[in-house]
Formats: sequence, structure tokens, C-alpha cells
Amino acid sequence: MSEIFGLDAYAPREVAQRIETVGVAKARMATLPLLMLGVLAGAFIGLGSLFFLIVKADATLGFAASQLLGGLVFSLGLLLVVVAGAELFTGNNLLAMAWADRQITSAEVLRNWLLVCGANFVGAAGLAALVYFSGHTTMNGGAIGQQVVKIALAKQALPWPEAFFRGVLCNVLVCMAVWMAMAGRSVVDKAVAIVFPISAFVAAGFEHSIANMYLFPLAMLVQQGDPALGGGAVTWAGLGGNLLPVIAGNLLGGSVLVGLAYHVIYRRNPPT
Repeated sequence: MSEIFGLDAYAPREVAQRIETVGVAKARMATLPLLMLGVLAGAFIGLGSLFFLIVKADATLGFAASQLLGGLVFSLGLLLVVVAGAELFTGNNLLAMAWADRQITSAEVLRNWLLVCGANFVGAAGLAALVYFSGHTTMNGGAIGQQVVKIALAKQALPWPEAFFRGVLCNVLVCMAVWMAMAGRSVVDKAVAIVFPISAFVAAGFEHSIANMYLFPLAMLVQQGDPALGGGAVTWAGLGGNLLPVIAGNLLGGSVLVGLAYHVIYRRNPPT
């Protein structure tokens, strides 16, 4: 079928089938490897966020250059997840396709999402602690530490509706990146498919729940060393207030606007 499109890649209908097949395997994965892969994914997204902060801490860059270059380097996170292998909550919202095709149960979907989301938090927060104690945030005269506190405070102050819709838009792009990466047959194919959607969501300032699980703990650790930094306190309550609407938005964007939309298009009435 790929030949019809003139591409050395899987066609969209083939991608839909692959997403469902992978979704079944993810939903029925044993608990220990699922948790370990979830921890890795949280750390991988944290590494993308680390890379992003280096760019954002450079005050010599203009707004557009800072946003676009920051998005480009943040793509490292999803590239590690897809190529190295890991379980990411936002990408796993595509399990909705296998669920809609009745290949997995609601309980299996919820088990995957809850375990993976929790494991992602452990990986992201754990990496934040390692990064802080490494002294990384003192680079560029402490500008990296100042920047992460500034970003966390801005995220903490977002009104819930704004955080929700930023979460929706973010995970539409993340799941489209995962979808297109599944069409690729090589690492280069997957990298190209991932970079543009991920750069777009970061540059646009949309909200990714797992990235925030890295940024907030790191900001809180930085403020422990300098409580006056940023002019306000980054708190666990602030993290919770951000994650609730952002996770809800990520779920809607990934599972409904991408997963269920493509289910209706390609899998609801597949050709016989």
C-alpha cells in the first residue's frame, strides 16, 4: 500500500494498524518492565527539557530564535523514547485506538496510563534531583537556575482553562509525532518525523505534563538554595494545580483528537 503514496514509508492505514498492534502489547505488558520503561521515559523527557533550558538561559537570543531552537533541542526527549524504547504517558494516549477497536479493555488502558504516568513522574523528578546536585543549574552564571524558576512560576500561574487547552494542543502534536514516527522505516525517518511537531509545540508554549514533572521539582530544588529567586515560591500545590488541567488536556488531545479520529477514519470500517 505504501507504493500508492510513492513513499518508502508505511501508508496511513498501515500506521493505524501498527499503532493498534503496539497498543495491545503495551496494554498487556508485565508490570515491572512497564514501570522501568516509564521511569526511563520520564528521564528522557527530562533530558530534552535540560537541553531546552540551556537555550532559554541564553539572553542574547531573540524570542523567535530562542523558542524555535529550544523546541528543536527538546525533541531529543521523544527521539530517545521512540528509538531507544520507553513508555511515555502522552504517547500512550494512542492506546485509545486499540480500545476503540475492542482489542483491549478499559481496565487495561487505565492500568497502563496510571502506571506509566506515575513512573514518568519518578523518572522526571529523579533526573531533576541528579541534575541539581550535579551543579548544572549554576552554569552561565546561574542563568539556567533562574530560567527554570521563571518558567515554573509562569506555568504555576496559568489559569486552568488556558493550561487545559495548551495541554490539548501539545498532545495533538506529540501524538502526531509518534504517529508519523511509526510510518518511518529507519532512525533517520523517525527523527525527521519527530522534530517538526515537537519543535512546534515547544515554540508555541504548549503544555506537556511529563516535561512539567521535571521542571517543577528542579525549580523547587533551585529555590531551596536561594528562596528569594524568582520573586515567588514554586510549590508542590502549584505543580498539582498545573498537572491536573494539563494531563486532562493531554488526554483529550492525544486520545480523542488523534487516536479516536484516526480510528474512525482508518479502522472503524476497515476494507475486507
